[in-house]
Amino acid sequence: MDNISNRDQAIELLQGLGLKEYEAKAFVALTRLPKATAKEISDISEVPRTRVYDAVRVLESKGLVEIQHANPQQFRAVGIDEAAETLRTEYESKTDSLRETLAGIEPATDATEPEATHEVWALTGRPGVDGRTKQLVGEAEEEVVLILGSDSVATDPLLNALEEAQRRGVTLVVGTASDSLREGVQDRFPDAEVFVSGLEWLHGSMPDDDTEITRILLVDRSTILVSTAHDTGDGTTDEQAVFGRGFDNGLVTIVRRLMATGLLPVDDPGTV
Repeated sequence: MDNISNRDQAIELLQGLGLKEYEAKAFVALTRLPKATAKEISDISEVPRTRVYDAVRVLESKGLVEIQHANPQQFRAVGIDEAAETLRTEYESKTDSLRETLAGIEPATDATEPEATHEVWALTGRPGVDGRTKQLVGEAEEEVVLILGSDSVATDPLLNALEEAQRRGVTLVVGTASDSLREGVQDRFPDAEVFVSGLEWLHGSMPDDDTEITRILLVDRSTILVSTAHDTGDGTTDEQAVFGRGFDNGLVTIVRRLMATGLLPVDDPGTV
C-alpha cells in the first residue's frame, strides 16, 4: 500500500513540475527498473504502449531518460538525484523568466497612486501566508514582533528572513508557544528577545473550537498579519491570514493592544 501511495504521489509531484500524466507515469515506471522496453513500461505504468514512445521522447528531451537503440529499443531513467536537479533547474529558470515577464508588463493604472492604509486583505493557504510573512519581515526597518503559535511556522525560510532583518539592525522580539521552540529560536538569535507567549488564546479554548492562531506579526508597529489554522477533517490543515498596513489601521491598533498583554517588557501600556 505504501509503494502504491508513494508512486501516485511521485506522479502527482512530477505533473506539478510540468510533466504530463503519461510522461510522469512512464518516468516513475523507469525508476523502478534498471532498463525497460516500451512494452515493459506500458505493463507497469498503465500508459498505452502506443503512447509510451511519445512520452519517452519528451523525457529524453528534458534529460530525464536515456535510450539504447537496440531491437527492441531499451530505455532507462537517469539517477534520481540527477533527475531532481534537472527538474529543479528547469523550474527555477521558468520562474525567473516569469518574474521578468510579469515585471515587464505595462500597468493598467497609474502605479504612483498612494497606497491606502486602512485596508485589510486576506490570504488562504500555507504557501501564500508564508510568502507574505517573509515579505513583511523583509520590509521591516525598525522592529519585528512575531508570535509563533505553532512550531510548524518556524520554517528555515522564515528564520532566514528574520536573520537578514536582524543584520539590517532591526530589533527582533519573538514569542513562542512552547519552551522547546523558545530555546531553539533563542539559540539562533542570541541577541533577540525571545519568550514563551502568555497569550493562552492562541489555541482554541472552546470544546468545539479546533482553530489555533499560528502566527501574529507586527512590523514597525504599523503593519500586522494574523494567521489561523484548523483541521479540515481529511488529515490536512487549512491556514488563512489577514493583514493590514497603516499606523491608524483599526486592526493594527487592536492587535497591538492584545500583544501588549504578552509583551510587557517591550510595550509601554501608555503608548499602545
